[in-house]
Amino acid sequence: MRSSRLRGLCLLALAVLVRPAGADGVVIDKIYHPYVQPLEREFEWRASLQNDQPGRPDNLELYRFAYGQSLGEKWFAEVYLLGQTSDDESFDIKAYELEALRQLTEQGEYWADWGVVFELEKESGRDAWEFSTGLLAEKEWGKWSGTANLFVMQEWGSDIVNELETRLGLQARYRYARGFEPAIELYSGEDTRAIGPAVMGQVKLGNKRQLRWEAGAIFGVDSKSPDTTLRFLLEFEF
Repeated sequence: MRSSRLRGLCLLALAVLVRPAGADGVVIDKIYHPYVQPLEREFEWRASLQNDQPGRPDNLELYRFAYGQSLGEKWFAEVYLLGQTSDDESFDIKAYELEALRQLTEQGEYWADWGVVFELEKESGRDAWEFSTGLLAEKEWGKWSGTANLFVMQEWGSDIVNELETRLGLQARYRYARGFEPAIELYSGEDTRAIGPAVMGQVKLGNKRQLRWEAGAIFGVDSKSPDTTLRFLLEFEF
């Protein structure tokens, strides 16, 4: 029964996400996995570098800096600083964000593994807020892993247009080796339809420490999307 309800929730969220919706934010970003490691802490750095998108400054660069840690066996929380620069402006801190990820099922318990993530973002110096809820699903087939992120975001405040936004991220990853996992990623949101390759891996540093890295080159498939987006991630887990 629980599995049927989760499957129904996923299909409902997908139906919402594929409809047209206004979206101001950058769609191409990290793909979340629905797992929490107890007693884990981490520092995280993410970057998204995009160009040639109508209505946006060229060479737009978005950065996220975060500290996170697990809260028990099922929750993981992070605090973010968000920075931005482009051809039209110098680097500045643009927003602050709180994030909480909840692991819903044990790995292998059902036909897919499930989680949910909540994000609250406040723009610096403006009355502009955003609350996001994301449904996370992951399924393994031999050495392949498929991951889906289905997000719904609500914006509000006197300095922003109040609207509902949606975002979809999909990843198919081949677990070739711990230090090298090639993948293909697809992103969809208003003004963005894009697909491209990515690669990721983990490096053990001893004493329960490791470095996790990701890099991707994502290409727009229509005239509204950014022509090219490069995304990077580094996580130091301890």
